Amino acid sequence: MDMGNQHPSISRLQEIQKEVKSIEQQVIGFSGLSDDKNYKKLERILTKQLFEIDSVDTEGKGDIQQARKRAAQETERLLKELEQNANHPHRIEIQNIFKEAQALVKEKIVPFYSGGNCVTDEFEEGIQDIILRLTHVKTGGKISLRKARYHTLTKICAVQEIIEDCVKKQPSLPLSEDAHPSVAKINSVMCEVNKARGTLIALLMGVNNNETCRHLSCVLSGLIADLDALDVCGRTEIRNYRREVVEDINQLLKYLDLEEEADTTHAFDLGQNHSILKIEKVLKRMREIKNELLQAQNPAELYLSSKTELQGLIGQLDEVSLEKNPCIREARRRAVIEVQTLITYIDLKEALEKRKSFASEEHPSHKAVWNILGNLSEIQGEVLSFDGNRTDKNYIRLEELLTKQLLALDAVDPQGEEKCKAARKQAVKLAQNILSYLDLKSDEWEY
Repeated sequence: MDMGNQHPSISRLQEIQKEVKSIEQQVIGFSGLSDDKNYKKLERILTKQLFEIDSVDTEGKGDIQQARKRAAQETERLLKELEQNANHPHRIEIQNIFKEAQALVKEKIVPFYSGGNCVTDEFEEGIQDIILRLTHVKTGGKISLRKARYHTLTKICAVQEIIEDCVKKQPSLPLSEDAHPSVAKINSVMCEVNKARGTLIALLMGVNNNETCRHLSCVLSGLIADLDALDVCGRTEIRNYRREVVEDINQLLKYLDLEEEADTTHAFDLGQNHSILKIEKVLKRMREIKNELLQAQNPAELYLSSKTELQGLIGQLDEVSLEKNPCIREARRRAVIEVQTLITYIDLKEALEKRKSFASEEHPSHKAVWNILGNLSEIQGEVLSFDGNRTDKNYIRLEELLTKQLLALDAVDPQGEEKCKAARKQAVKLAQNILSYLDLKSDEWEY
């Protein structure tokens, strides 16, 4: 059927499908909850389109019935995806963690900007724990979850940064108001900026319903205008004082753009982030070195060159820019552990090789520790090759093997030998590190 003679019902269904298609990316990327305005808006549009589809007259024709069925299925699919995005267990997890951050800010920070004494260590530790837990929320590569995690982390990290900047700043100012009449005005503006800082934190964390970002932006811009209008009579120290206050205001204005920036960029998609790409490049080379070592017939020949290159990879990771992003920080931390674990594996292999040339006479307890270290070396090689999750039989087997080695070490009696005590302590630490590394490899973490 050519377009000129196309049935009106088919044409109408195509128009509806085009309208549904136009909001598909909004649905896929929806990162909010079911009580958000945008959720209700998208749900309303899709429901309306379903009614429109249902109202199309098929006149009993099979081709129109099939077209209507396909259009309805596609619209229902998007409605289902919208609902799943808003109610995904990991989305709820992100929201619950954010609520903890809200409670912490409400209890510790809002009073601080209302005349409280100081920001406590308890708050700093609490906010760090919240950030770490957010970086560990699994997204499975799902755009909506990545965006939700990114938005939440961005807000909490901004609050952390605002507070750190305020607490760490050791101003030589304010100046005495006797220095010049304009100083009194700058001091007054500085007080308003401090209040605005508290308001901004409350806004970012959603604990202030009496203020809006737009109004706060107007207030801050007005303060800059007031400062620009001041006559400082060429006084350098007053000009510098004014500049510092203006810089503080501009910094706060930057945080007000966070929501818009998060929605208009793909910063949440760390797969294309420069720092992440650099980390991935290091990990790729590390895996190549690991495979060469594990597959080599005479790996001892590769120990020195491999260790040298691995140390260089650690140096490259140290140079990775974190961009104040806790997910990048976590990615780098894990990469360092990956590389360092391979270096430790080589170190143990070398130590076991050297021991073969030692005299056979040694304390029985010390010998027992070395035998266990030999077992740990073999298990570590398997852990390095492991590529699964915690439900795999091989994971359970490796975990049991490592637990047995820890029990064997616990059973070794040093008999007062200091050398044996130190060796056993190191062996226990190694076994625990291998266990931790096995957990890290199997926790299915992603950016």
